[in-house]
Amino acid sequence: MLPRDDALRLELHNELHARPIEHIQLPALVVLVAVLNEGVSREQELEHLRRLGGQGELHLDQLASAFLRLRLPGGSLKWERHTEFTSYTLIQPLPRSEPTENGLLGGLFLDPYWLKNIPGHTIAAIELLMLVGEVEPPAKPLEQAQAWFSGPQLVASLLGRNGHSCAVTDFRLRPDGFERIVVVAPSSTSPIRAGRIAARLLELEVYRMMALRGWPVARSLRSMLWEAERNLASITSEMQSSARSDQELLDELKALAAQVEHAIAQHSYRFAASAAYQGIVQARLAELRESPIPGIQTIGEFLQRRFAPAMATVESTAQRLAALSQRIERAGGLLRTRVDIALEQQNQQLLAKLSRGQELQLQLQRTVEGLSIAAISYYVVGLLNYLAKAAKAAGWPVQPELTA
Repeated sequence: MLPRDDALRLELHNELHARPIEHIQLPALVVLVAVLNEGVSREQELEHLRRLGGQGELHLDQLASAFLRLRLPGGSLKWERHTEFTSYTLIQPLPRSEPTENGLLGGLFLDPYWLKNIPGHTIAAIELLMLVGEVEPPAKPLEQAQAWFSGPQLVASLLGRNGHSCAVTDFRLRPDGFERIVVVAPSSTSPIRAGRIAARLLELEVYRMMALRGWPVARSLRSMLWEAERNLASITSEMQSSARSDQELLDELKALAAQVEHAIAQHSYRFAASAAYQGIVQARLAELRESPIPGIQTIGEFLQRRFAPAMATVESTAQRLAALSQRIERAGGLLRTRVDIALEQQNQQLLAKLSRGQELQLQLQRTVEGLSIAAISYYVVGLLNYLAKAAKAAGWPVQPELTA
């Protein structure tokens, strides 16, 4: 009934369903480990997944979509490979254990050593505890979540349009390397809604960490940018004073341009990726639909206090690099224009000298021609003189001197 499908139609359409939301039955424990996958191939990750019991039949064709969900005894494991990182998400019922600051690895259905040997370098590790409890009044879920934290400084937000659930965290790493988030939701919470809450909170933290990877790069470029801007100002000042030759200034400007372009080529991807991750973080915050608990800072407010300035630093550094490159290009164009004008003046002077030489050559040629006429005339008159003498000798009435 339709024309032949485009080669990408099925892939583009199914992208909406590539990473479905998990269905989580409360109470539950969700553990996410995100590792940087630079230098780690899909084959290595597949081999590590095969080490789980009963997963020896996994093949690469099953990993073509960069997403895989494994049903295991005691819970499930979700594997997702992204451009720069890979995440492993464990979902299981909440262990029957007392709250502890040392983490819940003893209550996982997976061997903790399997987590430790995941190929890659950890960028984020989160324990998300999803508890069943009452959200009204707002102080009640806060008290319930407080038992899972040792410090008094917590941030919390009511989630959803009507404050359906409450999320509490302290954004601190524990001795086991995990940070902890506690969600308190009523027993009527559907599994799909619980899955959406978990996905937004986990992605918020992972993408926050990925976005902040551009911040150390931006800080490391500060001294280079200050020095480059100072050198450019010095070059433009010397261009006005003409204290140095244009060729020297042009060579120095070329070296400065090479330094700046090298920095742009080396770090532009990192800055662009940080901007993209920042957009995802802002989207996930908006999707949480936070509302405050009186006297408690919300998750969004806490993030804006330090995350927003760090991202502003990254953005301003990227803009400074781009602006510096444009300024160097304009200064180089102005300096090349000056060099071209100087060359044009030299060429005009050379042409003037050539014109003067040609005029002198023309005058010399005229002088030589005049002398040649005089010499030829002298010889012709001499011949006439001889002819007149011969005529006089023959008896003709001719005076040779008068005839000449």
